[in-house]
Amino acid sequence: MTTQVEYNIDNDVIDKLSGLQAGGSLHALRHQREKVAVASQGSYDALFDPALEGISLDERLLVALYACRLAGAREVAAHYRARLDALPADAAQIAVAADGAPEQLPEGRLRAMLAFTRALTERPVEGDKAALHTLPAAGISTPAVVALSQLIAFISYQIRVVAGLKAMKLASKEQA
Repeated sequence: MTTQVEYNIDNDVIDKLSGLQAGGSLHALRHQREKVAVASQGSYDALFDPALEGISLDERLLVALYACRLAGAREVAAHYRARLDALPADAAQIAVAADGAPEQLPEGRLRAMLAFTRALTERPVEGDKAALHTLPAAGISTPAVVALSQLIAFISYQIRVVAGLKAMKLASKEQA
């Protein structure tokens, strides 16, 4: 069971990935609706809680790295790569998530997770019943399939928020 982590504005991952500084106008704008920032960070904390059952932390980080790479979100990918590098994660699996294709992995859980990630990231319409059935066939439980789907959706959200904030930051500098 996951434990609720108290929100600390100084550790907000989206703020860090976006390069927002406390006291800045864009930071203040993002935190006008503090409950959104708190919920976003809470989702991150829950999805990457080492105690989350069904999908190991290294598998979740590999999925996040792969989704970021597919989306072209280099800075966000670097965040997940750094988290993976801090673990005793398999170097070959990291290489596939960072630069390869799921088919380079042996049949099994991670290959199925990355293939599903690719389907949802590149062609969401292909994330259909047939794609979902590949996950239990690879030994992934129904609750883990739900968690994986939530993770992929969150990464997509996080990438878009960070990109939007960076664009707003750049636009405000160009107008200055």
